[in-house]
Amino acid sequence: MKKFILAIDQGTTSTRAILFNHEGELCYVAQREVECLFPKSGWVEADALSLWVSVIDVVNEVLVKANIKMDEIDSIGITNQRETTIVWDKKTGLPVYHAVIWQSRQSDYICDKFEKYKELIHSKTGLLINPYFSASKIRFILDHIPHGQERAENGELLFGTVDSWIIYKLSQGKVHATDVSNASRTMLFNINNLKWDDELCSLFNIPKCMLPKVYDCSFDYGAASFFDKNVHIRGVAGDQQSALFGQTCFTKGECKNTYGTGCFMLMNIGDKPLLSSKGLLTTVAWKIQDKVVYALEGSVFVGGAIVQWVRDELQMIRTAKESEEVARGCESTNGVYVVPSFVGLGTPYWDDDVRGSVFGLTRGTSKEQFVRACLEGIAYQCKDVYDIMKKEAHIPTKSLKVDGGATSNKLLMQFQSDILQIDIKLPRCLETTALGVAYFAGLNSGYYKNLQEIIEIHSYQAIFEPKMEKEEVKERYKGWKKAIKATRVFKI
Repeated sequence: MKKFILAIDQGTTSTRAILFNHEGELCYVAQREVECLFPKSGWVEADALSLWVSVIDVVNEVLVKANIKMDEIDSIGITNQRETTIVWDKKTGLPVYHAVIWQSRQSDYICDKFEKYKELIHSKTGLLINPYFSASKIRFILDHIPHGQERAENGELLFGTVDSWIIYKLSQGKVHATDVSNASRTMLFNINNLKWDDELCSLFNIPKCMLPKVYDCSFDYGAASFFDKNVHIRGVAGDQQSALFGQTCFTKGECKNTYGTGCFMLMNIGDKPLLSSKGLLTTVAWKIQDKVVYALEGSVFVGGAIVQWVRDELQMIRTAKESEEVARGCESTNGVYVVPSFVGLGTPYWDDDVRGSVFGLTRGTSKEQFVRACLEGIAYQCKDVYDIMKKEAHIPTKSLKVDGGATSNKLLMQFQSDILQIDIKLPRCLETTALGVAYFAGLNSGYYKNLQEIIEIHSYQAIFEPKMEKEEVKERYKGWKKAIKATRVFKI
């Protein structure tokens, strides 16, 4: 058996290459920051060639660090920032416009035109009409390059999310493909029949000849011949779906939450899509051979970002880590609630017009109580998402698997367990996004025999169990809901 699986994790602000061994342990990692461009207010772009160069750099660096050659690599997995849109010239292999990043709002005016089709789009894709997704970004690019529509219809232009772009460059232009999880985030993919949808493509006037072929998450995508013709790409998935798999949420009802700048919670809902009436997204989690798994997804816009705000703008703490130490300086917030809706509220409210609020301040409120209230605000928002998921899916859950930077804050994790009244499981390897595609790749290559083998090697460094009484939870959450209601009423 070869030593490692190479996972390429191309994110919004950095690209990483990680070598995992058979036990799922992170052995070596290399990282490069990538630059986001902000040409206009609300626009977020990146140089697609720079993204590709960053992949070359980190792969070479991680091989040097490990002192190995590509012949020690079993296979490659690719995970990526989702929805980010790249269009390139088929003949030259060069981008015709900057990559339009998932966060960018530059195509919102296009989405406004399709508001009357929101039920149709939701029923086919499980998504809400939003510039967040790829369809309107493709339309924007075609409208803003010379003869864009004509070139697309003539088969001269190719579209891809970041995974497609990396696959295309790694295969030296031989493979134009994506996986079901990334395809399901484009707003052009029918999650019921797992095909590009003719009606949606016609609606956005996007020629199907631009679109990549769609394959399973665990699949032989072909040789990464840019590096070595004998090493194949065998695992591909969008970052959040990959993290769900990396957390071994293989059973219906299992869910994970990633605590980053924002928070992304996904729940495995089994082999049939379930459309939400409360603002959750329905997405394809993964497909392996004939087995497809779907997920419900909810988003918290401001998670760990509130700790950065307390550190950088309020200067109440010197480091993010210090937030836990300061918050432990008091036993409770004494009725203080911080609603960190700096850019609006996500699931289940979807209210873009509200801004952050603080309630319950008294003359005796201390810095410690304020910092603690900020941390609790993250956990309360995640409870909002979790409760809606549990209600709509009708699936009992016993635990929440967590990852992301803020999981190092033990006070936050304990409070999350208390307020949800379930166990919080923190895995040994926190790089679950990269680990997920390593698992996908290994399953295809035979590096792993089956899902059971992966479950057996997966372990946890900590499990947080609820300690708070249910009545206290009820009272505290009641106060949070009052704070949310007041925040939504008071808009400037």
